Amino acid sequence: MKKLLFVFAAAMLTASASAQKTAITSNKAGDNWYLGINAGVATPVSKFNVDGEDRGCLKGFAPKLGVRVGKNLTTVFGLALDADLYIESSEKSVMKQYTFVDAINVDLLGTFNLSNAFAGYKGEPRAFEVIALVGGGYSHTYGAPQSGVNVKGAIDFAFNLGANKAWQLYIEPAIVMGQPMPSWSNPLRKVNDKWNGIGQVSVGLNYKFGNSNGSHNFKIEQLRDQAEIDGLNAKINELRADNKAKDGKIAADGRTIADLKSQLAACQARPAQTIIEERIIKETNATLQPIVIFGQGKTTVDAAGMASCEMVAKYMKNHPDSKVKIQGYASPEGSKEVNDRIAKQRAESVKNVLIKKYKIAANRLEAEGLGATDKLSSENDFNRVAKFIDLTNIK
Repeated sequence: MKKLLFVFAAAMLTASASAQKTAITSNKAGDNWYLGINAGVATPVSKFNVDGEDRGCLKGFAPKLGVRVGKNLTTVFGLALDADLYIESSEKSVMKQYTFVDAINVDLLGTFNLSNAFAGYKGEPRAFEVIALVGGGYSHTYGAPQSGVNVKGAIDFAFNLGANKAWQLYIEPAIVMGQPMPSWSNPLRKVNDKWNGIGQVSVGLNYKFGNSNGSHNFKIEQLRDQAEIDGLNAKINELRADNKAKDGKIAADGRTIADLKSQLAACQARPAQTIIEERIIKETNATLQPIVIFGQGKTTVDAAGMASCEMVAKYMKNHPDSKVKIQGYASPEGSKEVNDRIAKQRAESVKNVLIKKYKIAANRLEAEGLGATDKLSSENDFNRVAKFIDLTNIK
């Protein structure tokens, strides 16, 4: 028997080691705890003659209630604390104590998930698992008070339920050797060459509390092999080299930004009116000689205006890099709203002629309406015009 137990233990350790090659997330002190309740029936494991009457195994049964608190230390091994309460057994049972509570057991058990040990853990519990429980503890009977130690062995046929597998329903046949009974003071001794113990079958339900990994069970750690780690390190080193190479460019860009900020500050320090006046002077000096004159209220370029447009188009074709702004004006008659609209339309009309008739690229032309003016001429007829400003050398 000892040799058989040794071989079984060795097989369990080997299978467990194989199962644990799959790395799992850390098992913190508050992880993988469960709490359960169970109920069933118990009967002595041997037959006894008491006062000439056959009692004991399968002659009488005691209902039992139990609670269990446990923690899974790994996907294979765990610990559980059991407390069983036996009540009002039948007259034929040797357990009968003539009290409401016949006996209690409190046991510390080691749990062994045989399914995980031999088939490995796949990241979540299987729908069905087989779990072995072995341990011992304290027993006490009440009618004829006795106390002593016991050993317990059990097998759980467990079903993991729910989307998160947080619930576990199990059927558990078990045997408890050393269960105290009337007339024997030593619960582990043999009586008439028969062991002093009980067999029982329970149905239980455990609830597995939530873990720090976000689930109610173990999770498989996402591991990377060495080749992948080496590849990631190489990528990190490459990125570091790129960053170092870009330091010089970043520094140069910083100097450029500082220079631009300095220029901006100098520009902002200058009076706005001075800037505007300088721009007007530059544009006046860059005014091309041709002008397009419009009739009162008119925005269409006539034949005389076409001649001026042709001159400007020829100039722009001879100077491919040149850019021209067209400024439209109106005479002072009429409302400001009307004059602003007409001035803009006159500039746009000239621009369209240069684009459509003389094939000047649109990105080389700019149209601007400057509203009514009496500055160009004392004669209103000469204030209804479109002028050309060469922007090539104006910044």
